[in-house]
Amino acid sequence: MSVHAVNRKVWLSAGRGAVLPFATLMLVALMVVPVPATLLDVGFIANIMISLAILMVALNAARPLDFSSFPTVLLFATLLRLALNVASTRVVLVNGHEGSAAAGHVIEAFGSFLIGGDYAVGLFVFGILMIINLVVITKGAGRVSEVSARFTLDAMPGKQMAIDADLNAGLLTPDEAKLRRQEVATEADFYGSMDGASKFVKGDAVAGVLILVINILGGLVLGTLSHGLSIHEAASTYVLLAIGDALVAQVPALLLSIAAASIVTRVNSPLDLSGQISSQFSSAKVWTPVAAILFILGVLPGMPHLVILPAAALAGFVAWKLRHGPPAPEIEADAAPPPNPAAIGWDEVSDGAALGLELGYGVIGLVDERKGAPLMGRITGIRRQLSRELGFVVPLVRVRDNLALGPNHYRIIVSGVICAEDEIWPEELLALDSGDVLERVPGRAVKDPTFGLDAVWIAPERRADAVVAGYTVVDPATVIATHLNQIVQSCAAEMFGMDEAQKLLDALKENAPQLVQNLTPAPLPLAMIAALCRSLLAEGIPLKDFRRIAEAMVDAAREETDPVQLVESVRQRIGGLIVQTIAPARMPLPVLTLDAELETLVSQAVRAGKEANHPIEPGLAQRLVGAIADVAAPHLAEARRIALVTSPIARRTLSRLLAPHLPDVPVLSFLEIPDGKPVEVIAVVGGSPQAARALTAGVES
Repeated sequence: MSVHAVNRKVWLSAGRGAVLPFATLMLVALMVVPVPATLLDVGFIANIMISLAILMVALNAARPLDFSSFPTVLLFATLLRLALNVASTRVVLVNGHEGSAAAGHVIEAFGSFLIGGDYAVGLFVFGILMIINLVVITKGAGRVSEVSARFTLDAMPGKQMAIDADLNAGLLTPDEAKLRRQEVATEADFYGSMDGASKFVKGDAVAGVLILVINILGGLVLGTLSHGLSIHEAASTYVLLAIGDALVAQVPALLLSIAAASIVTRVNSPLDLSGQISSQFSSAKVWTPVAAILFILGVLPGMPHLVILPAAALAGFVAWKLRHGPPAPEIEADAAPPPNPAAIGWDEVSDGAALGLELGYGVIGLVDERKGAPLMGRITGIRRQLSRELGFVVPLVRVRDNLALGPNHYRIIVSGVICAEDEIWPEELLALDSGDVLERVPGRAVKDPTFGLDAVWIAPERRADAVVAGYTVVDPATVIATHLNQIVQSCAAEMFGMDEAQKLLDALKENAPQLVQNLTPAPLPLAMIAALCRSLLAEGIPLKDFRRIAEAMVDAAREETDPVQLVESVRQRIGGLIVQTIAPARMPLPVLTLDAELETLVSQAVRAGKEANHPIEPGLAQRLVGAIADVAAPHLAEARRIALVTSPIARRTLSRLLAPHLPDVPVLSFLEIPDGKPVEVIAVVGGSPQAARALTAGVES
């Protein structure tokens, strides 16, 4: 685009932005500065034109929000009409003695042509228009606006929760949910503004009456005292001009009132108002009784047969035409065939949701919008928090009922695999025994599904007793949400695929394009990057600092091609990220180590069985897991984070061995610990000669 084109676009944008402030200043000037009669004629015609345009937009809007600027437009249209009234009043009172054309040809035309020059008739016509506008249309539109605003604001929280429920259930994408929330907020703002804007129309109608009275009284006083006219001459001149001025203003006011009423009485429909009305009246069942009743009225003695019978014939023709309408269009060769009830679609046999939560019918109340859907809000919070912690967007949770489950059961599914299921009582509370309970509270004894703690389900009225006794009391929605949180954290690798990897790369490309260019498609294809990320997530390493992880991948890919060794090489380069998830920056890293003899034995087993998934002899593996568990148990009971440190060659094997039994004890290699990080060795597994001989006894024999 050339510089001239850019400058022209900027000037046009600035010009459009200056139109409204300039027009507002002109309206104010119109009220205080004398205006010639010719300019008044232009203003009155422009007022009628604007009112007609507003009415057409209102009638063609498919829904009220399609004309969301209507309250503001109504304000400025009302100001324009009042400004013209003030300017015309000044002209009428100053120059009215000169004749009917003193205030311009438009006022003269409305005063002479529309009411025949008889000011008495004009008064009655103006009064009827005022009654129609003020009492019927404006009052009704104002009442509808008030009720609509109240109902819209009352329904707003429910609509927001429904959007959150659809979002969590996977029925909406985040962008669609954002648009829906914006639409709900705009709808509330619109009806609230219309409630106030309807007062503009009512006030304008009252102002029209007052201005008419002022013009008449002022004209009579000025005509008789200042210009020497008789009462009859002053009345025939000034009253005629005042009524003409009032009618010129009242016709656009009536158009705007109709537009406001049509907007606030609309319901959402894909059709405009004409299409909506015509579609609902296009039925032969409507017009057949109309034709029959008109025909009966037309043949009664004394009725105007020449008027009623043609109307009956017209209604009958419409009914016949609608009954024998055009045939249905033929289906073209390339048109989609009608749905076959016997056909089975792929959407019925496959579920693309990575995360699913199935509920028994007794637990459905936790996601019921009428009850506030407490579980849906917690699921949204969990997804947001875990997305920040893991470094990628956790997929939507598809919540559905499952009649095959027990009434109080729920099931968590990750990538089609049932990862957890348990039972809750939605009308009760779960009291968790943290080990410091002073007094037992009676209830249904269970195990907490998330942490395996002893717990009891209690009635809500016993909550205070349980808290005093030392229990931690949670509601059923929190129980499911906490369980879901644990499952998502432990199964994060199962939810990460090539699509998520591509999104991470796309986000990184905005800030580090050269890094992405040197990472993929060479030396690492997208599938390899996704596999590396899954390996990191499987061992509890988040992807929050993906830039550093990507740099480690680039460096490691220069030295390693084997996927297993590539993962280990990446881990060594991001050791600082791994260690900070276990110990804070200023705290020493608490570690367990293996006895030197045991470490050597494990390393030899790994070297001897490089191709084996579990190279350690089963008996030794079982005793090794037991020994590490015994050493780690006191620290894990205190919620203390510890790690097992071993040689690089044995790290992966030991990690796979411990993961099913001790998922909270990560396994690090010596090379993954940063040089400046202090280390605290809290125990040595197999450290005594007796322990070492016991662990290795099975191998030596």
